[in-house]
Amino acid sequence: MPRISVIMGIYNTNKEPMVKAAVNSILNQTFSNFEFIICDDGSTDGTFELIKRITEHDNRVIIIRNALNSGLAKTLNNCLEIAKGEYIARMDADDISLPNRLEKQVEFLDNNAEYDVVGCNIVLFNENGDWGYRKTVERPEKTNFLFGTPFNHPSVVMRRSTLIDLGGYRVDKETLRCEDYDLFMRLYAMGRKGYNIQEKLFKFRENQSAYQRRKYKYRLDEAKVRYKGFKELGLMPKGALYTIKPLIVGLLPQTFLARLRNERI
Repeated sequence: MPRISVIMGIYNTNKEPMVKAAVNSILNQTFSNFEFIICDDGSTDGTFELIKRITEHDNRVIIIRNALNSGLAKTLNNCLEIAKGEYIARMDADDISLPNRLEKQVEFLDNNAEYDVVGCNIVLFNENGDWGYRKTVERPEKTNFLFGTPFNHPSVVMRRSTLIDLGGYRVDKETLRCEDYDLFMRLYAMGRKGYNIQEKLFKFRENQSAYQRRKYKYRLDEAKVRYKGFKELGLMPKGALYTIKPLIVGLLPQTFLARLRNERI
């Protein structure tokens, strides 16, 4: 029985060097007792065939496929349905896990039963290489969610029992780009908590201008997620002021946003 189930969704990402680097960063971890569940979310560009080809040599990889494109929340829930590990680790097809990531996170959860999720600090990179890093709050509290999610979703490891208690990811139009924010707020509303290891164990692919564009496109949906989450966390009425953050964040300079996210450029 694997200790960890690594779950990853992929959709129309037929870029072999990038996907291969992400996949191999998991397959070459110092901690090897895992299964790697990859769900293709109805790709139409050859991504499914690419994943099968680059993972055929490793029997720890399980590949499933959605008949139709269903979004990340539904895709990850499909992975969870067949996951057998005590812990669930996230991974994305364009990021890189540093070699001892899983080893460090499993050791932490094994030794700290009071925590249900563990993340880490991350290196920011793009096609030109590393350009910064993001330092996370070590022991997030409910109030940290007012400013955004205090966990870097693809870098976390969670207890599978906790995800089952939560009912998995919430599948809804408004959670399309913030399913992680919604999940972690619901986790804290249940009285659970998480921790961020203060080491750089993960490399997150992000263009320096992408954050602003992404927030503008989905700003109304995130505001709805914030409103619901803040109510469940007991952060109202103070939280009402923070629900409008997605509506104005795109107007702010990128360097200022980086400081808000505790990034180093």
